[in-house]
Amino acid sequence: MNIQIFGKNKCFDTKKAERYFKERKIKYQYVDLLRFGLSGKEFDAVLRGVGGIDHLINWDSKSDDIAVMRYMDDPRGKEDKVFDDPSLMKTPIVRNGKFVTVGYCPEIWATWE
Repeated sequence: MNIQIFGKNKCFDTKKAERYFKERKIKYQYVDLLRFGLSGKEFDAVLRGVGGIDHLINWDSKSDDIAVMRYMDDPRGKEDKVFDDPSLMKTPIVRNGKFVTVGYCPEIWATWE
């Protein structure tokens, strides 16, 4: 297994994901999403893995950008905005090769073991 956790330092679900893998002694790489973001290839792989941009956006955010994106019809425009501002992404983003989850999903991670 090659686990990567992309998250935010102040996100409780990110901390829970890290604890999940630590308790099972599964090695993982943590990447601070706000500091380093995702590369273009990683972003595309995550989009394919989760089924599109609408599954990656944190719709509960109080950001004005989220309010604007609710009414955007152009998925490419949403992708560009989220890629440029990783704080709009729901976290944690957990990758295991081609498998990707967004949010706290221990029931899916258990199938990876």
